[in-house]
This record gives sequence, structure tokens and C-alpha cells, in this order.
Amino acid sequence: MTPPDNATRRSVRAGEAAAAGPSSRAGRNLPVAIGTGVLLGAMAAGSLLVHPVAFLVVICVAAVVAVWEMRQALSEGGLFAPFVPVAVGAVSLIVAGYLRGAEALVFAATLTVLAIVIWRVADGLTGAVRDIGAGALVLLYPCFLIGFAALMLAEPQGRWRIFVFILITVFSDIGGYAVGVLFGKHPMAPKLSPKKSWEGMAGSIVTCAIVGAIAVPLCLDTGLWWQGALLGALIAPVATIGDLIESSLKRNLGLKDMSNILPGHGGLMDRLDSLVLVVPLAWFALRLIAPY
Repeated sequence: MTPPDNATRRSVRAGEAAAAGPSSRAGRNLPVAIGTGVLLGAMAAGSLLVHPVAFLVVICVAAVVAVWEMRQALSEGGLFAPFVPVAVGAVSLIVAGYLRGAEALVFAATLTVLAIVIWRVADGLTGAVRDIGAGALVLLYPCFLIGFAALMLAEPQGRWRIFVFILITVFSDIGGYAVGVLFGKHPMAPKLSPKKSWEGMAGSIVTCAIVGAIAVPLCLDTGLWWQGALLGALIAPVATIGDLIESSLKRNLGLKDMSNILPGHGGLMDRLDSLVLVVPLAWFALRLIAPY
């Protein structure tokens, strides 16, 4: 049987989306999406409250799921990233970063690239360069970027740093969505994400600046309100770029979502896209705002 092409897959997915129930202007079943989002937030917050290691486990599980989703998505374009070395390497670099810092994070990532090469070449040379490149891409995005969350977690007040970073980034989506729905008229990147507008972008920046100005002095011992506002204003555009990168990847592969494991949201990477690009910036900026 001839496999369906991208146009056919998009048509099928569009039909599935139409049958999925009531949706918002963002194209989602809003009540289901909100419920799923609240559950994910509760799991992340609960693990932070229990112990840093509990949150580290959550990060590792998220990274493995993200590797699986990225591998499945790239396979739509004929790219087959080796799953085992990338998944094992993802967990290894996250744990190494938490226990031994940035140097260990980089070292573990380097070893994982070598493991990807050896694993794939051992399976044959046909298409090896293509698949090694796909594996390296998945290792970098999102796994290596997620590793910065482990670095942040290991620092003094690490759990509060993580909380501030996630809170500001989440409000980038909330502010952008609210302002975009109410006032959005000028598309930002119509070929990648037709519903994103410059008005929504402005809403994200203002919202993140306000949240940062409140959260940083409340949660971090040495943080000042204006530093939090500046951090929020920086995070908002980076979060939006992360979303657009994910959108460009999905559009290129003919996908609406990275997977369907999260009701109302699609895949885990559809929710992590902003966070994974923001976390290196947040790690560095919070070290300047609240040094130790």
C-alpha cells in the first residue's frame, strides 16, 4: 500500500480536529486544554514542592517523551533519529548537569553525540549521515536546552528560580493569547502561525514584564522589581520565537501537532516549545539578578 502524502495526512488531521468538539479562536478545545494545562502545572508545582530531585525526575521523563515525539515527527520527513542513544543521553546530560554543573552538561552531550554516531553506523552506512544529523538535532533541541533547567535547579533557591522562569514564560502565552484574541489585527508570521499578531506580541511583553516585576523580588532574595520587569520583557520575545520555531518545524513536516498525547494541546513539545528556548536565557539572567 502506498503511504499517504503530507497533503493527505493534513486533510485527515483537519477532519479529526473538526470532529474533536468546540474550539477557541486558537483552534483548540478550550475547556479540555485548560484542564490539561492545570494538571500539568499542578504536577510541575507539586514536584517542586516535594523535593528538587522529584522535579529532576519530571524533567527527565519530559525529555524522554520529547525525544520520542521529535523522532516520530522527523520520521514524517524521512529522518530517523536513533532513539535509544538520544534518550539515554538526554537523561544522562540532565543528571550530569544537576550533579556537576555546566561542564558536565556539555561533556555528557558530547559523549552522547559520539554514541549516536557509533549506534547508527553499527546499523549500516546507508542514510547514516542523515540519521546522525537528526539524532544530533533532537539532542540539541530540546534535550541540551532542557539541561539548563537542571543547572538552574541545582543552584541556591533553585526551586524558586525554576518557579519564576516557568511562571513568566507561561504568562507570555496567556498575555499574548488574550490581547491577540481581543485586539490582534496585524499578523506577525502568517506563513508559520497565522493567529499570532504584533498586538499579541505586545501583550506578551507587557504581561511578562508585570509578572516578572512581581515574582522576582517576592521569590528571590536579591532580586529587584525592575530587574524582574526587564527579565520578563526579554523572555516574551524569546518564548514567541520558540513557538515559531516549533511551528516552522511542524509546517515543514506537514504536522498540526507533534503528537496527540495531551488532550486539547497535542504533544508535549507543543507545550515545551517556548520553555526550552527560554530556559538558557533565564538561567543566565537569574544568575546575574540573584548571584550566589
